[in-house]
Amino acid sequence: MKDVTTFLWFDGKAMDAAEHYTSIFEDGKILEVTENGSAGPGEPGSVLTVDFELAGRRYIALNGGSGDAFNTSVSLMVHCDTAEEVDYFWERLSEGGEKGPCGWLKDKFGLSWQVTPTLMFELQKDPNQVKAQAVVAAMLRMGKLDPAELQAAFDAA
Repeated sequence: MKDVTTFLWFDGKAMDAAEHYTSIFEDGKILEVTENGSAGPGEPGSVLTVDFELAGRRYIALNGGSGDAFNTSVSLMVHCDTAEEVDYFWERLSEGGEKGPCGWLKDKFGLSWQVTPTLMFELQKDPNQVKAQAVVAAMLRMGKLDPAELQAAFDAA
């Protein structure tokens, strides 16, 4: 099977972004840095791409220049097992960025993330649709997702 790698376009901040992301994820690591040569497209010796890994998944950050910005139609989701993990990733990924509704945020580079408790998906799959939809309704009222509040909405329905 062929590999699929997420390729992220940054405006001169590929190394900064890769270092930032790998500092947040416990197993994050920079795998390789490719520099521009005499053919360009950037100045010889400047960073062209940074291959890095988060949670066992490979990404490539490209210094692609200005013109193409991230938007919310693509996001990276962090599945969190505990409220402490939700708190940690919500705060670290939103530093210098923008916190949004329903567990979504934009980081300081403009990349969208979803910080999501795995419990939410388990509760939404419950065959009792009244309970499952109570979880959805609770999620729609939140910024950072709170697993205890999601569970309370499920239990109260």
